[in-house]
Amino acid sequence: MMNKYRKLAFNTVIFAIGNFSSKIFSLLLNNLYTKHISPSGFYSKTLLETIALFMLPVFTFSLTEAIVRYGLDKRYDNKQVFTTASVLTLSGLTAMIFIAPMLQFIPLLRPIRGYMILLIIYIFTSALRALCSQFVRSRDMVKLFSFDGILTTFTLLIFNLIFISGMGLGVKGFMLSTILSDALSAVFLFTVAGLKNYFSINSFSKKLGKSMLRFTLPLVPTTVMWTFTGFSDQLFIGNMHSDGVFLGENAAGVYAAATKVPNLISMLSTIFFQAWNMSAIMENDSKDRDLFYEKVYSAYEAILFIGSAGLIILLKPISAILINYNSFPEYSDAYLYTPLLIAAAVFTCFDLFLASIYTATKHTKNAFWTIFAVCIVNIILNYFLIPCWGIQGAALATFISYLLCYCIRMIDARYYVHFGFSPVRITVNTSLLLAMCAFMIFQPVLYMLWLVMLAAAVCVFNFVPLTVTVKKILKK
Repeated sequence: MMNKYRKLAFNTVIFAIGNFSSKIFSLLLNNLYTKHISPSGFYSKTLLETIALFMLPVFTFSLTEAIVRYGLDKRYDNKQVFTTASVLTLSGLTAMIFIAPMLQFIPLLRPIRGYMILLIIYIFTSALRALCSQFVRSRDMVKLFSFDGILTTFTLLIFNLIFISGMGLGVKGFMLSTILSDALSAVFLFTVAGLKNYFSINSFSKKLGKSMLRFTLPLVPTTVMWTFTGFSDQLFIGNMHSDGVFLGENAAGVYAAATKVPNLISMLSTIFFQAWNMSAIMENDSKDRDLFYEKVYSAYEAILFIGSAGLIILLKPISAILINYNSFPEYSDAYLYTPLLIAAAVFTCFDLFLASIYTATKHTKNAFWTIFAVCIVNIILNYFLIPCWGIQGAALATFISYLLCYCIRMIDARYYVHFGFSPVRITVNTSLLLAMCAFMIFQPVLYMLWLVMLAAAVCVFNFVPLTVTVKKILKK
């Protein structure tokens, strides 16, 4: 029987095969977007994506989280799980159709006017795809789940080339591409995975529905505030004005472009997290659960810091690949705002790891309270730092907010899973990474030499915890 470490590694590899291509293509598409869409238009595109991220958990009740949690639990019938989640999701989406149009009358959201119908369809198809894909994952069909990721990426690329490069539709082209890609994915999964066999209105369970909603409803405000914390800085930048620093919608678009590079770190985390979330749930009742968490966390921390150090060293060439400066020169300075966002992305990944404890142990209310505190701090920091330091102030506010979330969750989550961690290791790693950020932002004489030396120190410092877990995985 495959040990839990090898099971986690196997699932991670399978998810990587499906997700790596999709994430890389999505990042490369950023070059296409910055070539054909102005910074202010890029801000509108990002705003539409973020509003969709807001509305999805609100009107689907975050039931995709329940599908994985209850679908992997052998005490529940899969047909009841899928049917109940589907009925509740479709009910919420129906209400969304009537409520969503009111958003266009909010002054801060003026850039989305003219896209409302597309936004509603975008949310609808995204929700259906998530419903199907997460149920496939809950059935441990990770190969099909990964193949769908590759297929969806391919169709998204084709539609973007047609609508944006070919027809010049800009933001509307992006919306149409995503809608069609998600719709095709939902149809593909529903057909190939035989999901019709898991849907019957007679299998709808009020009791199960109430249980699922008790589990997911605390996640709704958590997800909403998490999204707002990640996007509030762009709202502040886009709606503030200053004679001393670069602000306004163009500045918000440049900042949005800068956030794409740290997505490489988030990409690594997402691939791991899809496998880890399944392992955390399945190993929740095991006797050596705490040791399992400790070993995995140590390796996870090592990989994230090594990866982020390497990314900072290669920041300029990677930014040149992901961001097109030719059509709109305003994008050329985006890389200067990226280092602190990379550091913030690292702690976002840690925060999600700790959130998996709340999911596995069904303490989702704790996830809400921790992110609530962070959301308030983030708003305050944005209000004071952005007028002084502009875009860089927003990046700093984001980093501090996610660092605070990590500190709170590391204390709180370990009440439920008592895994060990090293405060010294995380402090040293963070200090080395912040030093690299400073050298990249201010670029003093011989800054690249200092960056290489600091990155080497990060690799040496994290070598042991990484190899310990690798040996666990390779152990027969």
